[in-house]
Amino acid sequence: MRSIFALLLILGLFKDAFSEEGYCSAPSAEAKSKPLYWKVDNPTLSPIHLKDLPGFTRSVYKSSYALISPESHVYGPLPDWSDTTGAYLISPEMGSHFIMYLAKLKDNSRSGLPLPGVERFIFVVQGTVTVTNATGVSQLLKVDSYAYFPPNFDHSIETDALATIVVFERRYSSLPNHIPEPLVGSTDKQPLLETPGEIFELRKLIPTSLAYDFNIHIMDFQPGEFLNVKEVHYNQHGLLLLEGQGIYRLGDSWYPVQAGDVIWMAPFIPQWYAALGKTRTRYLIYKDANRSPLSL
Repeated sequence: MRSIFALLLILGLFKDAFSEEGYCSAPSAEAKSKPLYWKVDNPTLSPIHLKDLPGFTRSVYKSSYALISPESHVYGPLPDWSDTTGAYLISPEMGSHFIMYLAKLKDNSRSGLPLPGVERFIFVVQGTVTVTNATGVSQLLKVDSYAYFPPNFDHSIETDALATIVVFERRYSSLPNHIPEPLVGSTDKQPLLETPGEIFELRKLIPTSLAYDFNIHIMDFQPGEFLNVKEVHYNQHGLLLLEGQGIYRLGDSWYPVQAGDVIWMAPFIPQWYAALGKTRTRYLIYKDANRSPLSL
């Protein structure tokens, strides 16, 4: 009963406070003409009368989860990157075994390399970037494209215009006779996978073979759709909402969320999502894979 009341309270609190691009209105013609994932850097969920209230934020940090909303992102120079600022949003200080950050690249930006033994995954949210390997082979990545770099793999990420990427890095957990290969791809090239008992759409951006110790999923929910399973598992998550809005259950609390929000989920935290509004929800989510919990 308390859980239902809490959910209704959240919905009631925000019902009358959303802006024109909030939960209850159809997307405007202007919104429809915007680039894909434009709301990651242009959030609209915060009630208008609270946007300028000193100290207001939707961000929450607990021992087993965190919701980091865009007004709380703090950018600074990224170590070994040139002309690039970054906001570290998930890190081991929370209890995670990976880091997740947003990197904003400018004219003539260039990445640094991860630390030794660390693998890297990037996903383009805005603009275009060029990735180049040690042999000089380059590939152009547009919005919705991604790349995976195994540990100790020499590479660079460059751009000559404004771009934003989300980056995941973690120390690789090796298995004998299994070696990960570098990858470049795009979301629309990945097949939809079966989701028994669920109605959301799922794509996996990294192969499911044992060489890879994590995966990145793209999950799509139409308005009104929700997770059937109230998940509790050993896997950690790092999530970026790319489009849409809804309600996320984390532990015993329910939070309104929207494009641009980042969520960290520790092992065994109860979690659940429902999509609201007039447009689909799409989120990108990190998940441990192919390793025993004893090796993490």
